[in-house]
Amino acid sequence: MKRSLSLEEKEKLETIYYSYLNNPLIDRMKDVSMHRGSNCYIHSFLVAKLAIKRALKKKKELDLESILIASILHDYYLYDWRSDRSLLKHHGSRHPSIAVSNAKRDFDISDKVANLILSHMWPINFKCFPKTTEARIVCNADTWIALKEFLCSKVYKAKRVQKRQSMISELF
Repeated sequence: MKRSLSLEEKEKLETIYYSYLNNPLIDRMKDVSMHRGSNCYIHSFLVAKLAIKRALKKKKELDLESILIASILHDYYLYDWRSDRSLLKHHGSRHPSIAVSNAKRDFDISDKVANLILSHMWPINFKCFPKTTEARIVCNADTWIALKEFLCSKVYKAKRVQKRQSMISELF
C-alpha cells in the first residue's frame, strides 16, 4: 500500500528538494566524482528520489523531510578521495562523519538528519547501525544507486551522466 501525500506535504517536500537542487553550496558536489561517470551531486539526488519513493511505500508514518535532507547530504564530504592515497583506505568509514560536519557548518540540520547521514554506510561503518526505518531507507537507497552506478559500463559514461542529470530535475 502506497502512502499518499497531501498537496501541502508534496509542495513542502518539493520546496526542500529544489532549495538544495539549486543551492550554490550543493553545486560543489558536481566537482566530486563518484562511481563510474557519476558525481556526488547526481548520485545524492538520485538517492533522495529513490529514498522518498521507498518511504512512501511504507505503511507507517515516516519523517519524509529528514529522509529527503539526509539523502541529499549523505555524501556532502566535498573532496576527491581518489586523488589522495591517504584518504583512500578509510573513505568508506570516515566520510559520513565528514559529511555531517560539513552539513552542520553549511546548513541547519537536525540531530535526526545527522544520525541518518552517519549510518548510511553500514555495514562498512559497522559502528553506526541504521536503527530506524528512515535510516535503513537512506542506507538502502544509497547502496542501490551506488551499485547501479558502479555496475554500469564506462562506454556510455557521457550519455549516462546527461540522462541522470535530467532525471533529478523533479522529485516526483
